[in-house]
Amino acid sequence: MIDFTKLDYLKIGNEKQRIIYEVLTKYKIFDILKKYSPILAGTIPIEIDIEESDLDIICEVKDKVEFEKFLIQAFKDFDLNIEIFKINNEKLIVCNFKLEEFPIEIFGQNKPTTQQNAYLHMIAEYKILQEKGENFKQKIIDLKKQGMKTEPAFGMLLQLENPYEDLLKF
Repeated sequence: MIDFTKLDYLKIGNEKQRIIYEVLTKYKIFDILKKYSPILAGTIPIEIDIEESDLDIICEVKDKVEFEKFLIQAFKDFDLNIEIFKINNEKLIVCNFKLEEFPIEIFGQNKPTTQQNAYLHMIAEYKILQEKGENFKQKIIDLKKQGMKTEPAFGMLLQLENPYEDLLKF
């Protein structure tokens, strides 16, 4: 299986993945975020992205205030939008900006990145895609192009009652 905790797989991926690797490397995004154990999650690593898909970078963040200050300083040359959310009684920080033609979303949560739902969902989806094949993958992409989010698309095709929870069981 691909080691999604490192970016090396992007170097030998599809054309978009190779460009993303170059951009992330050029701007040293993962070097800048290193102390937060960043992982590129979401649809791009598993090749089910659509044109408007963003680069989801998840980070382990213990102190949201310190992380927000860090983001503002580290990415001050970009037009940042930073928001703090509460999901399942947990505060999360989300930072959005554009890096060349790519929308970036940095997501900070007080949990190791390999234990965050974004990573766990991606791993489950990757395994399902490996098992189900190219036709299934194309159906997911088609549903996403119609506006459906990734987890509900998997849920619909796999007949999952609660895809956000059920995908964690794979």
